[in-house]
Amino acid sequence: MSDIIEYKCPQCGGSIEFDSGTQKMKCPYCDAEFEIEALKQFDEDIKNTEGNDMTWDSAMGAEWTAEDREKVTVLVCDNCGGEVVGDATMAASSCPYCDSPIIVKGAIGGELKPDYVIPFKLDKKAAIEGLKKHFMGKKLLPKAFKDENHLEEIKGVYVPFWLFSASSNANVRYKATKLHTWSDSNYIYTQKKFFSCYRSGSIAFENIPEDGSSKMPDDLMESLEPFYFKDAVDFQTAYLSGYLADKYDVAEEECVDRANLRIKQSTEQEFAGTVKGYSSVVAEDSNISFEHAEAKYALYPVWLLNTTWNGQKFVFAMNGQTGKFVGDLPMDKSLRNKYFLLSSGIAAAVVMLVQFLLWMI
Repeated sequence: MSDIIEYKCPQCGGSIEFDSGTQKMKCPYCDAEFEIEALKQFDEDIKNTEGNDMTWDSAMGAEWTAEDREKVTVLVCDNCGGEVVGDATMAASSCPYCDSPIIVKGAIGGELKPDYVIPFKLDKKAAIEGLKKHFMGKKLLPKAFKDENHLEEIKGVYVPFWLFSASSNANVRYKATKLHTWSDSNYIYTQKKFFSCYRSGSIAFENIPEDGSSKMPDDLMESLEPFYFKDAVDFQTAYLSGYLADKYDVAEEECVDRANLRIKQSTEQEFAGTVKGYSSVVAEDSNISFEHAEAKYALYPVWLLNTTWNGQKFVFAMNGQTGKFVGDLPMDKSLRNKYFLLSSGIAAAVVMLVQFLLWMI
């Protein structure tokens, strides 16, 4: 008994059958037609596709030395459990995450010492001005929120990042389409052709940042990018003077999947730029293997303000290197309704004016 070979439609994924009229394989779901030899080659290409080999050499940074431990102090928040590192002269302060008082806990433990740090390029005054500019032009921002915000409590925090660098070899298969449309006196016709396109090559990635703090929202930290590694220097405890440093609580291994996804998406996007002459190009499959893949540990500068208003928490952050400012703002519902009614009234008046002019004509 011979095996029954089932082919899947490259367009919709449905099972396709041989059509005796056209002598081609036809999909009963989307009506696409395919040459038999093309389908065989397509299946062979899929079977021969290798899996990803995206493994990393673990960060083998040094631990804090006895001399370093004498120069730094760990502070812990009793409310949210957040831990930050400051220099030995750092007094009790408020938590940069929830504004609750934090107390001195003791010396730093056996965590890895950062490999690099990007020192703050912008001071507290610049951060306060950045927040004020962030408020400007926001007509629906409640006045009380702007007036009652604790601008002076904005804090400079070094945020821990794992930096992933690798040379990668990639093979990507794309599904591309070409559309041709024409018409006659009765109908409009559309012809859709499908193509498999392959791209392979090498691409290097350097210092892809992934947030190593669970207290810092990943989307907020990604919104602050880019940080420019050209300003990074070897870490010294002196850079902590006057600032806090968040302790990493998300291990390198926990950030690998996010780094791999960014590399995969960036590779597919870059290679897709070379597939030209088609109506659409979609990545169907890719395999990526790494060479010289390594991760490093670094501290990046962020000005941070956590504030609560009407029972809702708001987080504002500024890139301490570039000045990029991010953060969601509340909306005054009464002002929103007023603007909506005003705009609706204006729109209605315009419609009535147009109708009147048409009637006059």
